[in-house]
Amino acid sequence: MDLQSWKILLPTVAVLAVAVVTRGTLPALASGVLLGHILLDGTACLRAAGGSLTTQLTTPTVAWVVLVCGLLGGLTHLLLRVGGTAALADLLGRRVRTGWAALLAAWLAGLAVFIDDYLNVLLVGGALRGVTDRLRVPRERLAYVIDATAAPVCILVPLSTWAVYVAGLLETSGAAAAGEGMAAYMQLIPWTFYGWFAIMIVPLVISGWIPAWGSMRTADARVAAGGSVAPADSPAGLEDGEEPLPGGGVTDFLLPVAVLIVATVLSGSDALQGVIWALVALTVQQVILRRRLTATDLADTACRGAASMVPALATILLAFMLQEVNARLGLTEWVIGSVTPWLTAGLLPVATFLVTAAVTFASGSFWGTYAVALPIVVPLARDLGGDPLLTAAAVVSAGGFGSHACFFGDSTVLASRAAGCNNLAHARSQLPYAVLGGMLTATAYLAVGQIAGASSGN
Repeated sequence: MDLQSWKILLPTVAVLAVAVVTRGTLPALASGVLLGHILLDGTACLRAAGGSLTTQLTTPTVAWVVLVCGLLGGLTHLLLRVGGTAALADLLGRRVRTGWAALLAAWLAGLAVFIDDYLNVLLVGGALRGVTDRLRVPRERLAYVIDATAAPVCILVPLSTWAVYVAGLLETSGAAAAGEGMAAYMQLIPWTFYGWFAIMIVPLVISGWIPAWGSMRTADARVAAGGSVAPADSPAGLEDGEEPLPGGGVTDFLLPVAVLIVATVLSGSDALQGVIWALVALTVQQVILRRRLTATDLADTACRGAASMVPALATILLAFMLQEVNARLGLTEWVIGSVTPWLTAGLLPVATFLVTAAVTFASGSFWGTYAVALPIVVPLARDLGGDPLLTAAAVVSAGGFGSHACFFGDSTVLASRAAGCNNLAHARSQLPYAVLGGMLTATAYLAVGQIAGASSGN
């Protein structure tokens, strides 16, 4: 089907417009998906949408996401049920007496849990939400902190799932020789500016050196006036409804989480393997050794935890369907192709960041954008006499920005869920800080690109 250029943008525009009007994520995504299938498939749009849903559910990547999120939801509920989360919250509560200190603890924990953005937001949010609620911290602030230390941290650590994925793409795109993808990725890390700026902005926001803006300021005023720590229409937190058993200790939290992290690292940054081993460790600890849970109680609690993730998983599933629609429309290729004729070696890094950041923010396709953009911009950098690795770093930074800022991005949705915060309220309140990081990143790529272009004579 030969689509005019303006039609390529319609599903994305529809998502943003419906989100503004309805203030709902699921209706916005559903509208974009349906409009995309109308443009692509005409009267067979509903059948095509149903086929897309079936395809997504059987795709290994989507199946992995569903399993990881569902099992993490089960693990989170179990940690609360055995009293591990409450014991950790009590321990932190005795040492953390102010809201800014609690947020700083969340920031430090986010830096430590660097293996996977899903693990990061769900574990840190689940562990610290009780503390920040007790200290009357707006949930928008907690959601921002755990979201800003999810993807932005993962793109800076070579052990993360993001790094493993991009390392493979660097090899297939020609930026690295076969078997040298991870070595090349490590060379990108100093130039992955968005990750550095995003995590450095967080403590400045916590301390007040960067003031509250927009919706975050409104959230602060709501809580200061005696209102709820949660914005209107917020979902229940992952742990709500689970009463802890008496006698729980910090080790009931730390042991399964330690197994989770170690197993994830040893399995090649596979979070699914990590959470499976964590559940095994918790089962041995609580059912066999301490006999605090029966097998039936453990299974029931885990199932309730998995069920609590259904709204978040529905959002993520629709986001994957929107990504497929945009891929069929050729959104990424069209956008990159539209700006390519105007590029020089010096402008390529900043242009690459701005264009791919806009695509990832609008489409929610972070890893998909990597797969499309890297094979295009890396050879282009060589043709223009630019630095292929610097340009690849700009693509990686753009994915980190998109994951952080996009309101229907997976880590944004999960951060909202973990913090018990309305998703759009979280996305609106953190957007100014994500944009600030993006502006600093664009400035850095402009400066470095000009220097690199001048040294290469282009």
